[in-house]
Amino acid sequence: ARRLGSGGWAVLDGRGRAGIGQGSGAAPARRYVFIVQKSYQESETGPESSIITKVKGITTSEHKVWDVEEYVKPPEGGSVFSIITRVEATQFQTQGTCPESIRVQNATCHSDADCVAGELDMLGNGLRTGRCVPYYQGPSKTCEVFGWCPVEDGASVSRFLGTMAPNFTILIKNSIHYPKFHFSKGNIADRTDGYLKRCTFHEASDLYCPIFKLGFLVEQAGESFAELAHKGGVIGVIINWDCDLDLPASECNPRYSFRRLDPKHVPASSGYNFRFAKYYKINGTTTRTLIKAYGIRIDVIVHGQAGKFSLIPTIINLATALTSIGVVRNPLWGPSGSLHPGLCSWPLTLARVLGQAPPQPAHCSEDRPPSPPSGQEGQQGAECGLAIPPPRPRPISAPSKQMVDTPVSEPAPQDSTPTDPKGLAQL
Repeated sequence: ARRLGSGGWAVLDGRGRAGIGQGSGAAPARRYVFIVQKSYQESETGPESSIITKVKGITTSEHKVWDVEEYVKPPEGGSVFSIITRVEATQFQTQGTCPESIRVQNATCHSDADCVAGELDMLGNGLRTGRCVPYYQGPSKTCEVFGWCPVEDGASVSRFLGTMAPNFTILIKNSIHYPKFHFSKGNIADRTDGYLKRCTFHEASDLYCPIFKLGFLVEQAGESFAELAHKGGVIGVIINWDCDLDLPASECNPRYSFRRLDPKHVPASSGYNFRFAKYYKINGTTTRTLIKAYGIRIDVIVHGQAGKFSLIPTIINLATALTSIGVVRNPLWGPSGSLHPGLCSWPLTLARVLGQAPPQPAHCSEDRPPSPPSGQEGQQGAECGLAIPPPRPRPISAPSKQMVDTPVSEPAPQDSTPTDPKGLAQL
């Protein structure tokens, strides 16, 4: 919109008349629409993104040293990966018969009559043989199954890997691309002096060193590492790329935030664990170790928005703003009923705002245009960019009382006979 000489903008008052908005109302609204909202920019959300991760560190459990190849799943280094912090291992499982887990529904029994041969429970561990056998420990009995034996609950051993886990380092390499603006950038400093081998992330001093300690991620998410390592959980690493591409590329920087994604206050859905097995042969017999792993899953999430100046949204939003608040300085209609000469045409006003139109001639003042000489109204209106229509017709007012009460005299008919002036006076 066009800025007037006093620093205000034309607005409409409560009576629908046009005047100047000075500071308190018009200026904040103007700043919000065009500066905060950046309505002059064309935008693009959801950048194309690539994520590569790498974990380093070793830890120990009872009589064992664990390295990256064992506690990181999957090992490919994608945007979602798990760091194992506790395991329950069932070793030396082979195909055979054994008691079903007591946790399986309808697995307990008193005699063979309680077990149906050939029955297969989808939540169980094998095919029932029809026999009722003693459980692994205690006086209970369960139905016998054919499957991988012994079952998990009967011989699992728990091991904690979380002693050194807070010191594991995680490299998160992220590259983004905004195709509309042909803009690409990454989150690693372009240095060749071995910077990444000696740095860790710091928001102020090492923003472009995306190497995080696992304990730092958990702490920033507001969680207890000991509790999370025991039960498992999901931590989100959110990378936000909000870029104003009207500024230099150095002003487009990643912003990191961290939070827990699984609902820890809902027992049925909190925590994180999964199972996998390692197979080997003993004396020609296929054997496996079943591992139930608890760990911290890391989800790297990238989002953002980029904006850059574009003439089309600028014109559209300026036109919308000018329509809603008005673009003239003085009342629209002058005291004579004609369109006020200060009302400028829309195209010229918008062109002047964008700097695409020549300035007004000197005699076209915004405050009070001079009255043109007789017969040159149309010429000066065209020169000043004003569209001045002819004056509006005035409404015919009702006759006043005085005019109604006073009779209108009519001229006497022309007659050859002389009239009496005194008689006319009496009439």
